[in-house]
Amino acid sequence: MAEHDSSVGGSAVESTPVEEESQVVSPWEVSAKAGGKIDYDKLIEKFGCQRLDQSLINRVERLTSSRAHVFLRRGVFFAHRDLNEILDVYERGEKFYLYTGRGPSSEALHLGHLVPFMFTKYLQDAFKVPLVIQLTDDEKCMWKNLSVEESRRLARENAKDIIACGFDITRTFIFSDFDYVGGAFYQNMVRVAKCVTFNKVAGIFGFTPEDHIGKISFPPVQAVPSFPSSFPHLFAGNDNLRCLIPCAIDQDPYFRMTRDVAPRIGYQKPALIESSFFPALQGETGKMSASDPNSAIYVTDTPKDIKNKVNRHAFSGGQDSIENHRKYGANLEVDIPVKYLSFFLEDDDELGHIKKEYGAGRLLTGEVKKLLIEVLSKLVERHQKARASVTDGMVDAFMSVRPLPHMFS
Repeated sequence: MAEHDSSVGGSAVESTPVEEESQVVSPWEVSAKAGGKIDYDKLIEKFGCQRLDQSLINRVERLTSSRAHVFLRRGVFFAHRDLNEILDVYERGEKFYLYTGRGPSSEALHLGHLVPFMFTKYLQDAFKVPLVIQLTDDEKCMWKNLSVEESRRLARENAKDIIACGFDITRTFIFSDFDYVGGAFYQNMVRVAKCVTFNKVAGIFGFTPEDHIGKISFPPVQAVPSFPSSFPHLFAGNDNLRCLIPCAIDQDPYFRMTRDVAPRIGYQKPALIESSFFPALQGETGKMSASDPNSAIYVTDTPKDIKNKVNRHAFSGGQDSIENHRKYGANLEVDIPVKYLSFFLEDDDELGHIKKEYGAGRLLTGEVKKLLIEVLSKLVERHQKARASVTDGMVDAFMSVRPLPHMFS
């Protein structure tokens, strides 16, 4: 996927990307004006998705007999389309499948890239359902001006980081577009392409006459993994199987287009569960920049790298002096160490204590950053150990076109 409707008809679908005075959100650009923050309420209103409320989270916990993932409990995944229908399907004893992806444009992933995969693993484990993971190496070849060969190489490298998240090989199929597109998958691409005019795709994605035709023709490639018939080796005879897509909300334009087209070609609309953006170390003004290695923590960073980045670059909501900090406390709304802890510190009570003490000025910025460094160092170390054990043979196995023996068991 690019750098993851019942209420959306043809005209509404053409209203994206979101380009208002305050923010720009598309699959290729996320920015807030003048150093501001992304307004997610405006985004929900503009895109026409729904806020993920506590009743849905409670229902997930009841159906899975397990506590909701920290990303659900703390609102990291905050919006959805038809999640209630997916839960209806599951409650009736029927099955669904998961679809997510990665646009392989860099050698190493940062922590923001891991968020959807960590959450997708939770969904796979909790619901015991199959998963398809798309590596859009073709897209990155076209958007990032990479060679075909380099895009394919990066796809395999990124696949190792994805596999290191712990996915169940008996329920998971990873595919690269360059290797897999053809047959039934391509037939579905053509079905989608015939339903989307140039004016509509330009309205959805902001394409201009200067964009090459590869970009204009790409959206059906990301759309059709939503349809089970695109994977006959997995879902033959199950063309009505529902699909749930965990992704960041900037991917929503692809799937609004997909949901608009699906009934017209005889398929079910995919459901979505969508996350907010993982903030850069310097603050919540959009996505992290690949051109600035100090804007993010990478899964290849050493403990020293992590310590230096957090101490030097993580934007603090603390006061300008210890005296003022003790008096006024920290501004938790802008404090990046607290936001990162909200993603990766599992213990709700501990997080609540940190917020209370830091907001009251009894904890200092340096103390909170030290806690964050410990949490991130352990997370990255675990990932590095898991990735080191991923062989090329394992990548081949996950990417082989094969039935999944425990797909729904």
